[in-house]
Amino acid sequence: MIDPAWSEAVADLAAELTRRGWHMATAESCTGGLIAAACTARAGSSDWFERGFVTYSNAAKTELLGVPAPLIEAHGAVSEPVAQAMAQGALAHARVQASVAVTGIAGPGGAVPGKPVGTVWIAAGVQAPGVPPVVQARLLQLDGDRASVRAQSVLAALALLRASLHAAPAASAGA
Repeated sequence: MIDPAWSEAVADLAAELTRRGWHMATAESCTGGLIAAACTARAGSSDWFERGFVTYSNAAKTELLGVPAPLIEAHGAVSEPVAQAMAQGALAHARVQASVAVTGIAGPGGAVPGKPVGTVWIAAGVQAPGVPPVVQARLLQLDGDRASVRAQSVLAALALLRASLHAAPAASAGA
């Protein structure tokens, strides 16, 4: 079942992507495809949604998205550099103009020193044609059980991508 709050967020995202004639991809770890599910629950999503990568393991992040293994080793899978690399990998491998990535610790286990349960990095990438990609990331420190952390992560990721799209140059519209 799709959270009603996600539907509203997806509606705005769909409108902006459609207005621009752009497509998006997701790169998800701890959310396990929930963002892609929220997007594709909307009728007509094939007009703007290209694909989703569920890259739960480090190997999947490397193999499917091109996240360098040494980057994961140096910073950990739940880190700003890895979230950014996931968003960039989704842009490149799906050949889309927008991407969103999530990597985190949903719990109940998995916490490590300095990264408690509820630590989530989200990143959004936007690449207008002929322009280098712009990727921004945000750290979330979320409370709640596993389902709650995942649900909050989906909503935050959708919001970050929407904000990134709205901030993208108007000159790239329709490109």
